[in-house]
Amino acid sequence: MKLRQLLTGLILFCFAGSALADLEPWKDYDIEEGVTNVTTVKVDSNMIDKYLEGLRQTWAPANEIQKELGHIEGYWIHVSQLPNSGDFNVVLGTDFKSSASLQPDKAKYDAFMKKWGEENQKKSDEIVVTYPNIREITGEYMMRKVTFK
Repeated sequence: MKLRQLLTGLILFCFAGSALADLEPWKDYDIEEGVTNVTTVKVDSNMIDKYLEGLRQTWAPANEIQKELGHIEGYWIHVSQLPNSGDFNVVLGTDFKSSASLQPDKAKYDAFMKKWGEENQKKSDEIVVTYPNIREITGEYMMRKVTFK
């Protein structure tokens, strides 16, 4: 009988704990205005350096220009130290001040293309056509940072 009461009490405690665990945004945690675009990529493990070299010549310089123009806050690349495990082994991130920064804007596009130039665009076009042979994009996410109070 005591075992039954103990189990009943434990189950009720678990349900009560779940109900108390509901958090409320801006009361229990803050959500930042900034947004990060995260892309997960599965690169053939023997091709990671080749992929990084391509990113160094295309993605990184384009992001540097966008950062210089104030279109993005920053960008980053993470590479798994265990390249053959999991669904991805490279993560690309681009940080924006807010989701408003993601809206189409002809003036921003024109400013970027003026700095990027035809030569860089041509070089980028030549490099990126090789990517499907060495990698697969496995996901893309828009994420916001959460800070508990």
